[in-house]
Amino acid sequence: MGITEFIAAWGTKIVEATGYVGLVFLMAAESMILPIPAEAVMPFAGFLVAEGSMSAAAAIGFATLGSLVGSLLSYALGRFGGRPLVARFGKPLLLDESDLDAADRFFQRRGAITIFVGRFLPVVRHLISIPAGVGRMRLLPFYLYTVLGAGAWNAILIACGVVLRRNWDAILRYARWIDILVLVVLVGLLALLVVRHVRHRRRPT
Repeated sequence: MGITEFIAAWGTKIVEATGYVGLVFLMAAESMILPIPAEAVMPFAGFLVAEGSMSAAAAIGFATLGSLVGSLLSYALGRFGGRPLVARFGKPLLLDESDLDAADRFFQRRGAITIFVGRFLPVVRHLISIPAGVGRMRLLPFYLYTVLGAGAWNAILIACGVVLRRNWDAILRYARWIDILVLVVLVGLLALLVVRHVRHRRRPT
């Protein structure tokens, strides 16, 4: 079994074992500052949808509920704790201050619509709710933009998973080259984590 096949089997088993409750929890964590990307979860839910083990509507609904819960918690963190509290809790997770600055600038330039657009952007997706809380954005627009953006992104990722699963046999014909690509990506992510860890250790307290 190659790397790609192993990851697909492992990821699908985790999502299947935790079910819809797992989707709520994982997407809530993904919408906060925890390093759990939706791209590493939702396509496997799509696998289960293609196999008939999950309902597409339910998977999207529960995942979006989790995204909303996590986003509201991040909003509250920004509104009631401010940047100092965010920076303090972000350090153990290797959250770079520059990441929060980028999300803040992104929010300030484009306003409320960034809550929708930010759901489609890596890094920004994890942090955009915090400057919304710091800026005391009204809750109703925040709620609506979060549900629409997260719902759309979760639906896209599930659809990608469905397509991948239905064409899995054809994809495995190129498994060797895909494994090489996946290995390069994993090594790149590991290198990024090491660089961030070193940067945080060198930064003055």
